[in-house]
Amino acid sequence: MQRSFVTSSRIISVGWEGGILEVEFRDGAVYHYYDVSHDEYTSFMGSSSLGSALSRLDKAHKYRRIS
Repeated sequence: MQRSFVTSSRIISVGWEGGILEVEFRDGAVYHYYDVSHDEYTSFMGSSSLGSALSRLDKAHKYRRIS
């Protein structure tokens, strides 16, 4: 999945494809968030705080570390 670099204290890059949001953290961990709509992805990317937006996704979607 292609990811875009973002400006965040916790997150390096973010990608979305087919309902999966992929987040790469500064510590090198990569997580997949499942069943994320394109609208949710767009809203997440437009958020003034990606960390806060990610906390909301944590509560709304299943996720797992993939690396």
